[in-house]
Amino acid sequence: MNNNETIFALSSGHGKSGVAVIRVSGDDLYNLFLQITNRKSADSRHAYFANFRDTTGDLIDQVIAVYFAAPHSFTGTDIIEIHSHGAPAVVEKIFEYLRDMGGRMAVPGEFSRRAFYNNKMDLADIDGLAALLDAQTDAQRKSALASMLGGDSEIYNAWRNQMIEVSAYAAAMLDYADDELPANIGKTIHIKTKKLYDEITNAISRYAAVRAIRSGFNVALVGRTNVGKSSLFNAILGANRAIVSDTPGTTRDVVSATIDMGGYMVNLSDTAGIRRATDTVEKQGIERTKTEIENADIIIYVQSATNKIKIPPRPAQNEIYVVNKSDVGKNPPARGAVYVSAKTGDGIKKLITAINKKIAQIATTAESGVAVNARTRGLLTDAAAELKNAITAGTENYDIFAEHTRRAADAIGKILGTITANEVLDATFSQLCLGK
Repeated sequence: MNNNETIFALSSGHGKSGVAVIRVSGDDLYNLFLQITNRKSADSRHAYFANFRDTTGDLIDQVIAVYFAAPHSFTGTDIIEIHSHGAPAVVEKIFEYLRDMGGRMAVPGEFSRRAFYNNKMDLADIDGLAALLDAQTDAQRKSALASMLGGDSEIYNAWRNQMIEVSAYAAAMLDYADDELPANIGKTIHIKTKKLYDEITNAISRYAAVRAIRSGFNVALVGRTNVGKSSLFNAILGANRAIVSDTPGTTRDVVSATIDMGGYMVNLSDTAGIRRATDTVEKQGIERTKTEIENADIIIYVQSATNKIKIPPRPAQNEIYVVNKSDVGKNPPARGAVYVSAKTGDGIKKLITAINKKIAQIATTAESGVAVNARTRGLLTDAAAELKNAITAGTENYDIFAEHTRRAADAIGKILGTITANEVLDATFSQLCLGK
């Protein structure tokens, strides 16, 4: 992939729209910008109205065009942004013109790749950008934006610099006498390494919360057959998504829907009722229910007010106990349960409040520190393992200590992209859309 080529892509949404934004990146695009705008000169970062004409002189569209001179642009290269009307025919005609001028269509993530190579962004920033482009809720937006604007990079760089420092001191202890080194340097670097290990393992422990914010909190409705899980599922959604029937075992598979609850994405699942199954299909549904329980961030155990209520004295932190059919039940209220009637709607708001409270408790753990994703979790785990090996070796084994802390620094370098392989870059940038 040649980083000097002129590339272009539609940065705005595809299809019919009021405005389309076309981004062009390349070396020395100033003369191309003058051609597009039919001007003799132009200033960087200024918007110009232009009658955009093709190579034969025919008018394509009236546009607003902006020139960003390198290195003061998103990619660090020259950038042209063309704001045209969003008709597909207009966009395609502009693409045709740019091809005639020697440009080619960018591949997904190619603009961000150029920004990376020109030190405008590191891989932690780009992880944040990818998450921001996928954001559907306010919580996802906030989390991704914090990563994209360098919050994560600042922490990773600080960790890496400290690892390099302790590794260098450990190596120096092999070559220099004690009186030539800072006092108590062995104890100091051991304490620093232990502190780094604690901070990184703490970051790894927040992975589940960050994953839930960015991919959605998995909330499962679980219970025996015919307790009204499907009716409750529909009541929470406010729409009929699950089949409701008085026949036990109607739900044979997991029915899921994604909703926004209090600014957080929630993947709500209505699971098959748990009982001794009588046929293969129902058995498969119950097995899938067990999988949903294992993967759930929050489990809502549903019981019927018409049956004897059983609430454990100390429910797990991620559990909510709900008693449905409160409009027909005659049993005395059970302490610690949320009483609802999916039929009348009574108690549904209270249940949603309880779910939001559980979500907020989980989300709080992800509010500080780095936003760990699947890629960075693996590398942080590698770094933590190396730091643990260094701590075990002790500062008396200076050479071993130095090697393990250096490897830990390399793992953090891979998170930032200062040390990486091409396949890692390809996987990271392929998450992004055209025009990014």
